[in-house]
Amino acid sequence: MSVLIAIPARYASTRYPGKPLVGLRGAGGKSKSLIQRSWEAAISVNGVDQVVVATDDERIANAARAFGAEVAMTSTDCANGTERCAETLSNLGRDFDVIVNLQGDAPLTPAWFVEDLIAGLRENPDADVATPVLRTDGRALNGFLADRRAGRVGGTTAVFGTDNNALYFSKEVIPYTGQTFADTDETPVFHHVGVYAYRPDALRAYATWPAGPLENLEGLEQLRFLERGVPMLCVEVEARGRQFWELNNPEDVPRIEAMMQDMGLD
Repeated sequence: MSVLIAIPARYASTRYPGKPLVGLRGAGGKSKSLIQRSWEAAISVNGVDQVVVATDDERIANAARAFGAEVAMTSTDCANGTERCAETLSNLGRDFDVIVNLQGDAPLTPAWFVEDLIAGLRENPDADVATPVLRTDGRALNGFLADRRAGRVGGTTAVFGTDNNALYFSKEVIPYTGQTFADTDETPVFHHVGVYAYRPDALRAYATWPAGPLENLEGLEQLRFLERGVPMLCVEVEARGRQFWELNNPEDVPRIEAMMQDMGLD
């Protein structure tokens, strides 16, 4: 299958303006911007035909071109990354079997998360949209709970049925467990990894629909598919010893840098 990875990135983030250009220091002491680290994660994925940074901001575009990325300029009207991916697909003027949205705030995304996601669509021809989910250990779950107690929105959690189709996504920690977990314990809570794979017709349709009430309440773009009755396949991925976290708030910078130190990632 032909595959495009688009990395949507905007400067005017409500929670963290200028986030794509924030520096993250790796284990070797070198600082690279969030958007560069996300691009490096994307180009490490096998079986991809094209990788582009999709942005409406010249500061991000110039920074991306400086480290060698291809840039697709989009309008300021895109409400979220999925809409930006849809516009990017249209602007590129060619079609792909699969378009992957690797959001520009996920620099710790291992290549196999995306490879397994693409394989999930390949193995499920009836699925039009797919996204990875990662079972949390106690350390990750306790981090989610600590963020919520502090009034911060951290990662997103997912629940899905026996057919692996999503039932719901939330910035609250779902399902409720009422249990205490040690850092190394396996838990029943799944971290939604902020990556999506779409077939082109589903992506184009998304851009024509208005946001629904659940999307507006949660601020989660993927809920537009569920509110329209479009199944979203949840593909469980394995950590393989890697820690994973997105950069949502300024407080996440030292957390991600500490993870890179622990994992020896430059």
